[in-house]
Amino acid sequence: MHPIPDQESSIPQPKEGCPREVIQGCQRGERDSQQQFYQHCHLAIYRLMVRMVGLQEAADVTQQVFLQAFRKMGQFAGHSRVETWLHRLAVNEALQHLRRVRRRRESSLEVEPADHHRSRPANLENQELLDGALSRLEPELRTLFLKRELEQMSYHQLAVTLDLPPGTVASRLNRARHLLREYLVDLGWESAT
Repeated sequence: MHPIPDQESSIPQPKEGCPREVIQGCQRGERDSQQQFYQHCHLAIYRLMVRMVGLQEAADVTQQVFLQAFRKMGQFAGHSRVETWLHRLAVNEALQHLRRVRRRRESSLEVEPADHHRSRPANLENQELLDGALSRLEPELRTLFLKRELEQMSYHQLAVTLDLPPGTVASRLNRARHLLREYLVDLGWESAT
């Protein structure tokens, strides 16, 4: 069972990369090395999945990320840190998961009625509005926005991690922020300004 991540803190990044011997052991399919790799990286990946796919699905998608990582470990060439490679793989897996969920949702005609009449604390209401607005963003824009705002990644880090030109990172972040504000207003958020 994974702990529930603290939404206030950024995702802890290992101070040192995963040892080369562990990576090589994973490439050979050694279970002990796979366990060490998992222990080294799982919390950061799980927290990323919570933000991308939600708490309910995060553990399953995290497991899928590591299954994919162990299948594809032979493709890791060492041109970047293994954590960066795993991060890219995790983002891709989350985006695929979100696409599958969206296709299932679109094919289903079930609609859940929303109950807007319950009284809730303001911060919970704002969190729900933000979650609702985030869920409306395209997965790629949501990923970029969450990595910048929650993980405090620099534009350069985002460009490297997501394999995008820096100018594209900036324009997509701008678009994500604009759309989020629009979605929040549509959902009933009232700006303090």
